[in-house]
Amino acid sequence: MQIATDDLSGPEIAEFLGAHVQQLRSVSPPESKHALDLDALRRPGITFWAARDGDVVVGCGAIRRLDADHAELKSMRTTSARRRSGIASLLLEHIIAEARGMGFTRLSLETGSAEFFLPARKLYRKFGFTPCEPFADYRPDPNSTFMTRSL
Repeated sequence: MQIATDDLSGPEIAEFLGAHVQQLRSVSPPESKHALDLDALRRPGITFWAARDGDVVVGCGAIRRLDADHAELKSMRTTSARRRSGIASLLLEHIIAEARGMGFTRLSLETGSAEFFLPARKLYRKFGFTPCEPFADYRPDPNSTFMTRSL
């Protein structure tokens, strides 16, 4: 498996992210949808990584620069066929190291509070993320869990 920055131009990554956004929209109320689509992930200040097994996209993740010291983790996803195989941990470890290398000292995230998102919350806790107040443009939301960690 290889993890590398991706320019979001390939059809396979577009399909992978399309499935990600569709799934999140199916499990989140309309007022609590924070997933970025392909166009939003192409904006300045966002770095996107794809994990590939050969030519097959098996996972992804991104960070969005909030300020000189603080970034937000976005678009973490592992293909359903490869869940619980360690891809998410490898991706998150890679992204944390990259964020640190970019000079960020804090990494925060928003994920869902529903049962569907429990595996994600467990992963983030395993990597040292702890609950925090809403950050950036987020507002308190019973459907969201906010987490952060120092780098």
